[in-house]
Amino acid sequence: MKNISSLHSCYGCGVCATICPPKIIDIELNPEGFYEPRIKDTSRCTECGLCLSVCSFVDKEVALKANDIEYYAAWSKDNAVRRKCSSGGIGFEIGKYLISQGYKACGVRYDCDANRAEHYMADTVEAYIPSIGSKYIQSYTLSGFKELNRKDKFLVTGTPCQIDSMRRYIRKLRIEDHFVLMDFFCHGVPSMWVWKQYVKEVEKLTGKLTYVSWRNKQTGWHDSWSMGIEGEDGGEKINWHDSYAMLMRGKKSYHYFSRLSTGDLFYQFFLGNACLGKACYKNCKYKMSSSSADIRIGDLWGKAYKENEDGVSAVLALTEKGKALIKEMQEYCVFEKRTAEVVMEGQMRKSPPMPYIRKRIIEQLREGKSLFHISKTTVRLYKIACLPKRVINKIIRIIKWER
Repeated sequence: MKNISSLHSCYGCGVCATICPPKIIDIELNPEGFYEPRIKDTSRCTECGLCLSVCSFVDKEVALKANDIEYYAAWSKDNAVRRKCSSGGIGFEIGKYLISQGYKACGVRYDCDANRAEHYMADTVEAYIPSIGSKYIQSYTLSGFKELNRKDKFLVTGTPCQIDSMRRYIRKLRIEDHFVLMDFFCHGVPSMWVWKQYVKEVEKLTGKLTYVSWRNKQTGWHDSWSMGIEGEDGGEKINWHDSYAMLMRGKKSYHYFSRLSTGDLFYQFFLGNACLGKACYKNCKYKMSSSSADIRIGDLWGKAYKENEDGVSAVLALTEKGKALIKEMQEYCVFEKRTAEVVMEGQMRKSPPMPYIRKRIIEQLREGKSLFHISKTTVRLYKIACLPKRVINKIIRIIKWER
């Protein structure tokens, strides 16, 4: 290969488009609803190979070999931040602190007009607020990555595969000293057709979406698999230019509040692993502590903090830069040093196998079938078919535990 033209079902990180000198690479949704690169005009390709040199998908190894990792349980000392964020608020606090130190922060926000998550650049705390909270869909990166340059300092946050490619990019340009990279424990990304169908069905109740909150903690952190949604037919439009204090206030109610316990379909499809990207099944090499970031964050599930309903972040400091940053932030956050077993309890240890119904689910989504219809006719039948295997695996785990 001399360029990325033959790559399909890759991570869709968009770093190849960022480094391409003639800027002929675009990132578009493929037929399955996942971002992948496309060369707009192959006649202009100089065959420089830069796009392949930063591609984490074509390399079997992770770009960074982390040694002597430090593990922490952590949370923001600002109760408003902790209340608003999906877990302990560490991701937002890191961005907030680095912005105060002159960095620009490349995070992810939800664009209600385009109905997608997208990377963007923020140079003030107010501008960084839309990055708060998890977005359980694949992000469109080009809008944010195009603002990277050689002279400024940046925090870049993204999925492990996005950050692995970003590490290769900043090494290639010899600007690693200007960057702090942060990723998170990643479950995988679902097809955008799932999200688009979900939005289509929810907007029948709310009107055009004006605000989306994944992992809302209204009912507590451990029961936070919910969606808080506001629409034009009754919700309050969020003005991201309001003051920091106003936007950090706790919202009392949502126009549409859906919980997994009452059957929220988006989380059923996402957590059921039935429609993740192909690369999330067989090509993911980023589970547990395998990362090219300086810092990895996530929810700290497990026994140690099972009584805590305010939210606790798991934090891995993988580089000396990450360790130094944590020391600098002691004034703003609590960092409790813990063992790897405590911090990573409950995280996915390996990628899930691709279910045989995945192709059919993607086809039905493209046909415009409702999530309820697909769940009823396909996903539930798949769960029934898998029941004997699940029972056998549970028995094996019980036997091992008793020994």
